Amino acid sequence: MKSNWLNQILSIVLCISFSTQSCVNNKEKIKLNSQNEASDSISIWIKASKNKSYSVERRKQFLETSYQEIKNSKIDTFQVRNLISIAYQNLKLGDTSLFKKRNNEALNISLKLKDSFAIGDSYWNYASYFNKKQVYDSAYYHFNLAHKYFDKSGHIYESAKTQYGMAFIKGRFKDYSGSEVLTIKAIEKFKKIENYKSLYSCYDHLGQLQKGINEYDKALSYYNKALEYLKKIKNNQSLYEASQNNIANIYVKKKEYSKALSYYNKVLTNDTLKSQYIDRYARALDNKAHCKLLMKDTIGVYNDLNKALHIRDSLNDKGGAVISKIHLSQYFTFKKDTTTAIRFIKEANSLAKEIKNSRDYLESLYLIAKLDTKNSSKYLKNYIQFSDSLQNVERKIQNKFTRIAYETDEYIEETKRLSQEKIWISLISFGVILILTLLYSLRIQKSKTEKLLLENDQQKANEQVYLIALKQQEKLENEKIKERNRIAEELHDGILGKLFGTRVGLGFLNINADRQTEKKHQSLLDELQTIEKEIRDVSHKLSENLDSSQINFTAMIRQLVVNKSKIGNFKYDLDFDDHINWQKIDDVIKMNLYRVIQEALQNIVKYAAAKNIGVSFILNNKDLKIIIEDDGIGFKTNQKKKGIGIKNMKSRVEKLNGVFDLQSSPNNGTTITIQIPI
Repeated sequence: MKSNWLNQILSIVLCISFSTQSCVNNKEKIKLNSQNEASDSISIWIKASKNKSYSVERRKQFLETSYQEIKNSKIDTFQVRNLISIAYQNLKLGDTSLFKKRNNEALNISLKLKDSFAIGDSYWNYASYFNKKQVYDSAYYHFNLAHKYFDKSGHIYESAKTQYGMAFIKGRFKDYSGSEVLTIKAIEKFKKIENYKSLYSCYDHLGQLQKGINEYDKALSYYNKALEYLKKIKNNQSLYEASQNNIANIYVKKKEYSKALSYYNKVLTNDTLKSQYIDRYARALDNKAHCKLLMKDTIGVYNDLNKALHIRDSLNDKGGAVISKIHLSQYFTFKKDTTTAIRFIKEANSLAKEIKNSRDYLESLYLIAKLDTKNSSKYLKNYIQFSDSLQNVERKIQNKFTRIAYETDEYIEETKRLSQEKIWISLISFGVILILTLLYSLRIQKSKTEKLLLENDQQKANEQVYLIALKQQEKLENEKIKERNRIAEELHDGILGKLFGTRVGLGFLNINADRQTEKKHQSLLDELQTIEKEIRDVSHKLSENLDSSQINFTAMIRQLVVNKSKIGNFKYDLDFDDHINWQKIDDVIKMNLYRVIQEALQNIVKYAAAKNIGVSFILNNKDLKIIIEDDGIGFKTNQKKKGIGIKNMKSRVEKLNGVFDLQSSPNNGTTITIQIPI
């Protein structure tokens, strides 16, 4: 009854509104008697625009009516917040042009009124807009501005939400530590206001971050913490299933497949999942089947994987379809049906490229390289190039986030300063300063862009040089081995045969001489036999072919060290453990090790002023240990550096599930220790 009564009132208000608008040329528009009545009407129209039972066009008309009412009213803090709501609703209805127009108007009014909350809310609108468009650097910039204004005005909830927005974007670009710091700060604020749903989201996000850096036990701890807050939320079934799925995924990463399977089963036992959330049902079904495959239990796996793929295709869920195809490829690989496995993984690769899913595109490239042995080198090369370019993009955006935070603080301080300056500062002076600032910014930006492009080209060139050098070294070593075999055959089959024939012939000669001459004759025959044995030994040693894979990599490292020692004018000590079987070590590991050592030696040349350096490769149980040390000037490890060389080295090692340790102090040189499981 109450609902019907409200709908009747709403209909009456809307009818009066539109009849008034249609008669605007014939009758004078009816004005509301007070500002409170106008505000009530605006609130009703905005609420009506959110009602999905109306058409999109009708909902837009409600927003336009409320906007016109605001324009005819006195603009105050309350009305500007209504204007911000109108702008946001336009965005939700897909009218981005009108959204930007309304939001920009709201922001300008907010700045004039010096309403910190309204300013922050306007920037939050812009952050939502850019987030939707996936322009994440601009979204982060506006989240940061919104947060500053909300924090300044003491609005805890909004301040925390915008911090979480920034944290989510940082996490997306693998700035795990930065994302974690922002999330923890948001948690502190949500705890103050006891916002359990937001606390659940924050702890769930922390779990995702820990998963990203392979800290699986920490991830489980955060997911369980999220579940504690989830118990305090009503209608939490869908969130509960998402958490169960996340926990199961962690147990898969930990290779505790039985535990993972139990959690997937918990998700799938929900009867409403299949009927109401078919996409989540497909995800859980696919994950469960993949888990069983990892347990080498293929009963029903193909049917479940195929069923999940069909559901995702019917929903046009391309991201989910990529994962399904990858899992199906792994299934057929396990079944040793390589042709079908290659077909599915290539489909996954193509689809991942289409939707610009970098993570799955990389994984599919790597799997194709393993399956398609004929074209393995081509796919592996594409994998390395794309991985490096992706890392460069992520680094640029991470650096941009840091600049945005700094520039935002400067922007707010500059705004304060300008607001306090006297009116007599002329517009011309301000214009000149603005032009000079723009020119300087353009010049700096151009310089940075050129530098980044140069670094990217150099990165690609280095990659090509490494691959070309590796191939050349392999050809050289193969030719050496052929020549050694030829010489060995010549010694064994030619010279040794002739010597043997000569010795036998001399042995059958009947020499009638004195006893001393006969003794000397026998001595010479024995000497010839000794020479034959020595030639045979030399021939055998020459024919013992060394493993070219070991020579290739070690030769490349040796050449690298020699080249850098000439540039840096230092002596070197290079040591390879003879027990290391380089042939069994993955090319990706060798490629990354080469780049890490290259970066370390480059840093020594540029900064260390070292006289002696050492590079050692040691087999430590099942780990490969590399020690790079120099006797240079050293540095303080806790002091922040402008460059990203050390970060790059650490990132490469961690990507290989290794441990990177750097020890240095002023005047005591530097030691880098790397340990990688092989």
